[in-house]
Amino acid sequence: MTAPSAVPLLFSLTPYPLAQSLVAALACETGACEQRLFPDGESYLNVTLPVSGRHCLVVADLSYPNDKYLPLVFLLATLRELGAASVGLVAPYLCYMRQDTRFAEGEAVTSRIFAADLSRYIDWLVTVDPHLHRYRSLADIYSVPGVVVHGAPALVEWLQARRHLLLVGPDSESRQWVGDIAAISGHPFVVGSKQRRGDRDVTVTLPDLQHYRGREVVIVDDIIASGHTLLECIGALREQGVETIHCIAVHGVFTEGVYAALMKSGLSSLHTTNTIPHASNAIDVTSLLVPEIILCMANVSAKGVH
Repeated sequence: MTAPSAVPLLFSLTPYPLAQSLVAALACETGACEQRLFPDGESYLNVTLPVSGRHCLVVADLSYPNDKYLPLVFLLATLRELGAASVGLVAPYLCYMRQDTRFAEGEAVTSRIFAADLSRYIDWLVTVDPHLHRYRSLADIYSVPGVVVHGAPALVEWLQARRHLLLVGPDSESRQWVGDIAAISGHPFVVGSKQRRGDRDVTVTLPDLQHYRGREVVIVDDIIASGHTLLECIGALREQGVETIHCIAVHGVFTEGVYAALMKSGLSSLHTTNTIPHASNAIDVTSLLVPEIILCMANVSAKGVH
């Protein structure tokens, strides 16, 4: 086999600003491919740069994944067939992680099915703060090396530039995460308690905030999806007279028009990292991803996967 080129190729099937910053930070060459749909809706894909002997990275936005997954598989499999030295996937938001057990008889445990399928096409995986609830690590379901990058340092950097803040975790599940961030950023924090009676029926109760009167509040979360817990948390803060409320989060999925609802709720600002492209992206995770990507490529080179 020809020795791999020192310059990796980085592909992205959808417009993705994070892919552009990774190309610059990694000194990669941008991979090129042509894609379109046939009249019957089937995908056409053509990799238009030689990839034989070269390490290939694919950066994929896997939010709302169903329409994106088949084209991604076609690209990953084609890069392998064309002789890429390795094929790695950078999926900053990793989908199909929530269904991690069979809650009711007959349910598909989609996280395991998805992971088993995706593992067939890649040599390594890098992601940011996946939903690891019942799994101890990605290795529980992925058969290729997987690296979890934590978005907290990027949030800390944003927080450390601001003073006189109170950090709020919306529920008990966020206590350790928000506590760790607060310890590094130097801001005090409180955590609410959540009572959930259904997907859309959530109540958040906060401790007495009188001691922190006059501080701006920043709600810190790992993911904003349906946003119901966050909206309840904002309401609970308003009830205690808090006037300035910000929110920062790693992943902004924003289902069901919740972004508009959150902005109408009176938030002073809402910022997410650029794991999922969105107008709220203001916190960059590029520098957190780069060392792990470099390490994955070095490891795969040392092992001589292909």
